[in-house]
Amino acid sequence: MEDKNSPQFPHLLLEGTSKTERYTSPKSGGQKIGTPDRIRQDHGTFLKRQFERIQEEDKSLKQERAAYGIDVGNGICLQFESDPDFSLKLESLESFRQGIELLAVRELDRKTYATVFVPEGKLSYFVKQIDKYLTEQSKKGNPKNQPLIESISDIHKAAVKALWTDDDNEFPADGIEIWWEVWLRAGKDRDSILEFFKNHSEKLGLCIRNGEIKFPDRTIVLTYGNKDQMSKSIDLLNCIAELRKAKETSEAFMQMTPTEQTDWVKEALSRLKGPAKNAPSVCILDSGVNNGHPLIAPALNLSDMHSYDHAWNVADHKGHGTEMAGLALYDDLTQILLSSDPIKLTHILESVKILPPDGQNDPELYGHITIESIARAEVTAPNRNRVACMAVTTTDFRDRGQPSSWSAAIDNMSSGADDEHRRLIIVAAGNTNLDSRIQYPDCNMTDGIHDPGQAWNALTVGAYTEKIQIDQRMYPGWTPIAPPGDLSPSSCTSVPWARQWPLKPDVVFEGGNMAHNPGTRTVDYVDSLQLLTTYYHPASKQFVTTGDTSAATAIASRMSAIIYANYPDFWPETVRALIVHSADWNEAMKIHFSNSTPRNNTENLLRYCGFGVPNLADAIWSARNSLTLIVQDALQPFDKDGSEYKTHDMHLHEIPWPVEILQDLGESPVEMKVTLSYFIEPNPARRGWIRRHRYASHGLRFDVKTATESDNEFRSRINKAAREEEAGKTSESDASNWLLGPTLRGRGSIHSDRWEGTAADLASRGLIGVYPVIGWWRERHQLGRWNKKARYSLVVTIKTPESEVDIYTTVANKIKVPTKIKT
Repeated sequence: MEDKNSPQFPHLLLEGTSKTERYTSPKSGGQKIGTPDRIRQDHGTFLKRQFERIQEEDKSLKQERAAYGIDVGNGICLQFESDPDFSLKLESLESFRQGIELLAVRELDRKTYATVFVPEGKLSYFVKQIDKYLTEQSKKGNPKNQPLIESISDIHKAAVKALWTDDDNEFPADGIEIWWEVWLRAGKDRDSILEFFKNHSEKLGLCIRNGEIKFPDRTIVLTYGNKDQMSKSIDLLNCIAELRKAKETSEAFMQMTPTEQTDWVKEALSRLKGPAKNAPSVCILDSGVNNGHPLIAPALNLSDMHSYDHAWNVADHKGHGTEMAGLALYDDLTQILLSSDPIKLTHILESVKILPPDGQNDPELYGHITIESIARAEVTAPNRNRVACMAVTTTDFRDRGQPSSWSAAIDNMSSGADDEHRRLIIVAAGNTNLDSRIQYPDCNMTDGIHDPGQAWNALTVGAYTEKIQIDQRMYPGWTPIAPPGDLSPSSCTSVPWARQWPLKPDVVFEGGNMAHNPGTRTVDYVDSLQLLTTYYHPASKQFVTTGDTSAATAIASRMSAIIYANYPDFWPETVRALIVHSADWNEAMKIHFSNSTPRNNTENLLRYCGFGVPNLADAIWSARNSLTLIVQDALQPFDKDGSEYKTHDMHLHEIPWPVEILQDLGESPVEMKVTLSYFIEPNPARRGWIRRHRYASHGLRFDVKTATESDNEFRSRINKAAREEEAGKTSESDASNWLLGPTLRGRGSIHSDRWEGTAADLASRGLIGVYPVIGWWRERHQLGRWNKKARYSLVVTIKTPESEVDIYTTVANKIKVPTKIKT
C-alpha cells in the first residue's frame, strides 16, 4: 500500500532518447516472496513461545465463551506480521480442513499484516508446523515449512485495528462514533454468527441497522458505535472478518427539502475556487447543460454553450447533460458536500447539444453530428486543451466490434486526418438491456458494446461499482445486484466480439449499482446505489442521482481534464495512455475468469472490464520508488523505394534506468509497465478489412530488449517481429514474463502490458523499440498517404518494493530537466 503522505513528483518527459532505425526487409510472473535471514533455532523457538503464550491466555476465556449458548465457531483471531519489505506466505496461513481462515490482509509501513481466525483447539496446527521447521528437513535439505515460518516475524492476538482494511487515516479516534461496515465470517453456520453478532452488539451498546448483504463467504452489516465498544469482547471480534468505514450515500441528500439542498450548495460554494483562465475543458455532447445551476455556473460560460442545430437553443431539455456536467466537474457530489476541504476546479465545461428537443436524430447522421458539434466548440476556443465527452450511443450492438460510419468518424476526427489536429474523445460503452440485468453478470457477457464504442482511437469507458449500501427500512429485503468492486449491471462488454477487434472497454469508472426487489423479482434503481449530481431545474431541487456508463464516462472525462491541467503540453494520445497505464483490476473482477487458461483469462478479463479502474494519483505523479517516464515522438512507418512501398522507420528508445540501483537490488522483484498509444486513420469500407490492419492506416508495436540480447540482436528481433506480423504471425519471444504478451496486446491502437522479474534483469533492459506494422497507408499507396508520419506516446513505469530506494532522483538527474508541471 502506498503511503499517502509520501512525496509525489511529476512524471519525467524524455526528449531525444530515440534513435531512428531503418527497417530491414526480407506467462505472467507473480511477485516473488523472499524471506529474511533467520537463525533457525532462535526464530522457531521464539514463534513457538508466542503461540504457547496465546494458548495459555485463551484457556481462561473458555468458560465465558460457553456461557453464551450459541455455537459460533468459537476460536481466536491472530495477527501475523512480516518484516519490512517482505511478504507473508499467505496461502499457508489458511487450512480449510482445520477450519483456519484468512480473514484480512493489509500493508502498513512496509510490513504485511494478516489476520487469521483459528477455531477452538486448532492453535496446535501452527505449533506442529513450527516443530517440523525446527526438527525436520525437506528433500532439498532445507528446514520443513521454511517459506511459511521464516516469513513470520511476530504473532499477536488480533485487536480491532487488526481487522481494519480501509484507509488507515479513516480509523476512528478514541470516543468517536462512526458507522462501521462489518464484514462477518460466514463460517459453517452463517445465520448463527449473524444472530450472535447482533445480540452481543446490543449488549455492548452498539446500534445495528436492519438488513444485511450476503456474499458466498461474508455477511455485511452496518453497525454504529466507537472502537472501544467494538474492542470489549473477544467473542464479538471472532465473528468479524473485516472492518471498514461505511460510505456515505447520496440517499440522504435526495431526502432533503429543496431549501436544505440549497444550503448545502451554498456551503460548498464558499469553499470553491474557480478554474484558471487557460484551463482545459470537458466538452459535453449531450442534451445541453443548464449553466444556471450554482455549482455549474463557475465553470460554464454562455459563450461555450452550443447546439448542433441552431433552432434547438442550448438549454438542457431533459436533464441528462446537466447530470453529466456535475460529474465531469466534481465526480460524485456526496463526497464533496460531506467534506470540509477546499474545492479547486482544474477545468471548465463546454456544452454542445446534439440531441433534439423532440424526436431523435437519424442514426446515419450521428457521425456527422459528432464532427460538427466538436468543431463548434473548437471555433470558439481553437487553442484550448479539450476532452470531448459523449455518452450517447445506439441501442444495439450488431456491429460486434466492426467499424461503423459513426465509430469511423470518431476515429477520423481523433486522428486529425483532415486537419492534423488530434483530439481526445471519450465515449460510453453503452448500457445493457434493463430487463436482462436480473441475469447479472451473464447479461454483461452477452450484451456487446454499443456503437460508437468500438472506435479504435476513442477512450471507451465501462462502469464498475463500489456501492452496496441499501437502507432496509426503506427497502426491506432488497439486495445489491453487483458485489463491491465488480462490473456495474449496466456495463456492456466486448466479450461477444470476434477476437481480431480491439479490447474494449479500455477502462471502467464508478457507474453505480442496482438492487434486486424480492417482491417483484426485478431490478431497480435505488438512490443509495447511485451517484449524486446536479439537477437541470435548480429552482425545484439542486440534486439528482444518476449512474450507468454515462456517469462513468463523465468521471473519466474529469480525470482526463485534470491530467491536462497538470501537464498542458501533453498530447491527447498521452492523456489516453496515462489513464490506461494507471488502471488495474481488483479481485472482484479477476475472479470471474480464474478457472480459464492464463492467456484466455486475461483476454476475457480485458473484454469484460478493460484494463481495470484508473488511479488519478498514479496517472499524475511518480514516487521515489515508482518512476514514470513519458516519450512523445513520431516516426514515418512507410516509404517508397523505386516502385516498391516498404516499411520504413523504427525507433529505439534508450531508457535511462538507474542501473547501479537496480543491480544493487539484485534478485528483488520489480515491475515494468509499458503503454503505447497512437491514433490510426480509418478506412471503414466493408471489403477485405476483416484483418484489422486493413481498417487501420498503420499499426505500431513495442518490444523491450531482453537481458541476454545485444543491441544488434534486439534490432534483428523486432525486424523479424514486424515481418512475421505482416505474414499473419506474431513472435512470442520473451513473452513468458509479460502479462499479455505480444499477440494479445497488439489489438487496437493502445497497447499496454506488464513485465515482472528481478531488478538485476531489468537493469539490462534499457532499450525499448517502437516499430510499424502494415496498414492501408502502405497497401493503398495510390491514396497518397504512404509517406505520412505517425505520432505516438510511450509511457514506461518501473516499481520496486523497496520504498526507501530512490530511483526517481537518480533518473531525474540524468535527464536534467523534468517536464514542467502546473500546480
